[in-house]
Amino acid sequence: MSDDTQRELAAVAAALMVDEGLQGRRALQRAREQLRLPPRTPLPSPALIEAAVREHLAIFHAQTQPGELRALRQTALAWMERLAEFSPLLGGAVWHGTATRLSDIHLQLFTDDPKAVEIALLNAGLSYDAQTARGMRGRDTEVLRLAVPCAGLRERVDLYLWVNDTEAGRGARLPDALGRAPRGTAAEVRTLLAAADSDPRNQE
Repeated sequence: MSDDTQRELAAVAAALMVDEGLQGRRALQRAREQLRLPPRTPLPSPALIEAAVREHLAIFHAQTQPGELRALRQTALAWMERLAEFSPLLGGAVWHGTATRLSDIHLQLFTDDPKAVEIALLNAGLSYDAQTARGMRGRDTEVLRLAVPCAGLRERVDLYLWVNDTEAGRGARLPDALGRAPRGTAAEVRTLLAAADSDPRNQE
């Protein structure tokens, strides 16, 4: 596949991820269909997709995305503090800084008691949906989904709690395909929020 085709595929997928909130794999599939490319068309590299997402945000969402990202990070941090006993790590677009109001919050939790997180939620009177998904190291992982209020957006957002055993935490911070920390601690999220608050570009 030519470089131009890869860039076009990455650009269309990026628009779907940002504007419709699609996850990466689904966005690439839809982009390939829209461009009428063969099913076995090679996919763009993670670096190319990341660059396309950030370019799309800069062109079409520069005025709104920083505030939406801040609101989602504030909500994520509140839940990280609430679930501190499970050593939460924030991942996904909210951690990497590409989230918009359509993005979900993903927290990786770690415990040797697979039902401990559910018990904590039930004791707090919170309802959730449970499902199984492919998690870290390719393992099937229980995922709990909650619709939680996001004060900064004045609406509810989906919070996904990935329940891992404590052993999985050993590799949870290894660099991803782009050489980045794939997830961050509550302290690191606080640092990101403080840096955004002190940035003159975010001052009214």
